[in-house]
Amino acid sequence: MKDEENTVSDNPQNKILFSQVVALLQNARQQVLRTVNSTMVYTYFEIGRMIVEEEQSGKERAEYGKQLLKGLSEQLTIEFGKGFSTDNLENMRKFYLAYSISESLTRILQIQKSQSLTGEFKSQKAQTVTADLNKFDYETLSSFFKLTWTHYVFLMRIDDEKERRFYEIESEKYNWSVRELKRQYDSALYTRLALSRDKEGVLKLSEQGQIIEKPKDLIKDPYILEFLGLPELHQYSESELEEEIVSKLEHFLLELGHGFTFVARQNRITFDDKHFRIDLVFYNRILRCFVLIDLKIGELKHQDLGQMQMYVNYYDREMRLEDENKTIGIVLCQNKSDLVVEYTLPENNEQIFASKYKTILPSREDLIQLISESR
Repeated sequence: MKDEENTVSDNPQNKILFSQVVALLQNARQQVLRTVNSTMVYTYFEIGRMIVEEEQSGKERAEYGKQLLKGLSEQLTIEFGKGFSTDNLENMRKFYLAYSISESLTRILQIQKSQSLTGEFKSQKAQTVTADLNKFDYETLSSFFKLTWTHYVFLMRIDDEKERRFYEIESEKYNWSVRELKRQYDSALYTRLALSRDKEGVLKLSEQGQIIEKPKDLIKDPYILEFLGLPELHQYSESELEEEIVSKLEHFLLELGHGFTFVARQNRITFDDKHFRIDLVFYNRILRCFVLIDLKIGELKHQDLGQMQMYVNYYDREMRLEDENKTIGIVLCQNKSDLVVEYTLPENNEQIFASKYKTILPSREDLIQLISESR
């Protein structure tokens, strides 16, 4: 009998069936989680709306609001248990206030109204958008709120709606945990990307997230490598820096950005009986090109850029396939002179870049100042 059972379990057809059933169950579980999450966020938005509307009917709003939340918290806790503290109810209130004036959410309502109203009423829809927020149905809100409640508790603290929307899009698109979302925000990812773009580019960030179309879209300056756990002073070598990056490769790939895969470290290239080693080699699937990275301790020298130019030329001529795009080279350094970079590289340069890196996470204000000074 056991032999028959083993035969059944070892049958390739049964293994295929098993994998298909597992995939179906996993997909169903994810769908249930998404539905539960959407329902929770929708419900909290609606509770926030009810609280705000009730507050607006009170005479002394500030004092009335405090008493309202306290009383509501006590009643809901008795009825439903944990999850309805005054702080959490205040978060629901703030959630509604932050997103009820969201341009993106308002745009959805306007589209809905334009599809349902006749021409004579369309001219009035701008004045009734805010008033009609309470008419959002579950499907409309759940299609807009795709993250967890914990994500939104953090996001609604971001005052700039364009910046907030950028982090929403990136969190959804790349499945960021709340921890990763906080880390990207603390490293001023939006600011680092926005300062290298014109007004149209900044608008795209808030509408589409980070879109990579050309080499420059990949580059950040500075790169924040606080996850390496290295001191900011010159107490480590380039090989130690490389070793720490490789040992925390997953974190480094997240900091590099979208579409990167690791290829090699200390990649040796040889010509004329001379050997050279490229610190790190990556491939970007979006731009379909190799990305070479050289690590430098201290000040960037013009020779560092010349060496990277040689590496890039070698990869373009010896490694790149015909249907692949030109190789990108990035020199990561602790400090640099923008004039040295400008006069070392050609005016039409689109392949060689130099960026600073920080091994500690500066305060958000210091980081923004650092970025602004480097422009």
